[in-house]
Amino acid sequence: MSRAHIERGLDSLAQAAVAAKSLSSQVAGVASRFAEVLRGGGTLYFCGNGGSAADAQHLAAEYVVRYVEGRRALAAVALSTDTSILTAAGNDLGFDQVFARQVEAFCEPRDLLVFHSTSGRSPNLLVAAQAARRAGVPTVAFLGKGGGALAGLVDQSIVVASDQTSVVQLIHLALEHLIVEAVERELLGS
Repeated sequence: MSRAHIERGLDSLAQAAVAAKSLSSQVAGVASRFAEVLRGGGTLYFCGNGGSAADAQHLAAEYVVRYVEGRRALAAVALSTDTSILTAAGNDLGFDQVFARQVEAFCEPRDLLVFHSTSGRSPNLLVAAQAARRAGVPTVAFLGKGGGALAGLVDQSIVVASDQTSVVQLIHLALEHLIVEAVERELLGS
């Protein structure tokens, strides 16, 4: 890989980060929503596929363990981590149901279901959003590539203006780290 290729990649990421500044008001609103859910005794549930599943796990860990400073645990769960549930639901009900089934089992109206998707088109996320709507569970989505169908099924969406999967995921992670920091400050004064 050439140095020029790396520089072009970094330029693309920098442009996406600058463009993401236009989302700051939306991101602040989502941070307040996260804090409100946690303050009210609710749980943040995260889900996604592939790299976005890894991001969901990463974010759940930031809330449960800590972000920067030591503090009490905050309730967060990644729905992509229980292999027995995922494989049983996938085998018995179909892969479209792997998250929806968990939404039905675990999520309540005081909770928040957080989607990670670079396209907003994954059938299992669309079905989970519909299950959340039926259960009265509020939803937020971090999306890219225009938002896809998922943008129309959630209460709030943050859509990164990029069609490049890796750029979308990196910006999602940066924005969500800012949200964790804001939540810690709001709830815990850290």
